[in-house]
Amino acid sequence: QRRAGDPSAVAKLARHQERELRSWLAGSEARPGERLADALRAAAEEVEESHGAVVEAVVVGDARLDEHLDALVAATREALTNAAKFASESGEVRLYAEIENGAARVFVDDRGPGLDHEKVRADRRGMRESIIGRMRRHGGRAEIRSAPESGTEVELEIPVEESER
Repeated sequence: QRRAGDPSAVAKLARHQERELRSWLAGSEARPGERLADALRAAAEEVEESHGAVVEAVVVGDARLDEHLDALVAATREALTNAAKFASESGEVRLYAEIENGAARVFVDDRGPGLDHEKVRADRRGMRESIIGRMRRHGGRAEIRSAPESGTEVELEIPVEESER
């Protein structure tokens, strides 16, 4: 009630409550930290709350977390953070994930100013190590598609063991 005159605070609270309601309606029985879908949604919520960007998250499928999928979540969180920092004035960031056919694929995109990632300074290690390097170390891959004034899309993919589903 104290912040009723602040549209962004009201929208943020509404999105938070919507996520809580959807989770309750879905009757998710998994404990936090056990399932990939829950971890990806939690990462999106954390970034939204800490950076004020609207993060639309859609996750299809699920798998039990292991060290490789934990790395996927960490790389996704880094991609979401970068997108939230550099998104256009609308601040909208999209996360789409699908876990099926023995792989988990995550797409994070924004409509920000874009970048030429080959020209990113060598001392800027977030993209190189926290996303690309992390995915490689865990048997996955990362692809970054971007151009100046065209936004950025990060695609992450990693194998999922059938026993983990």
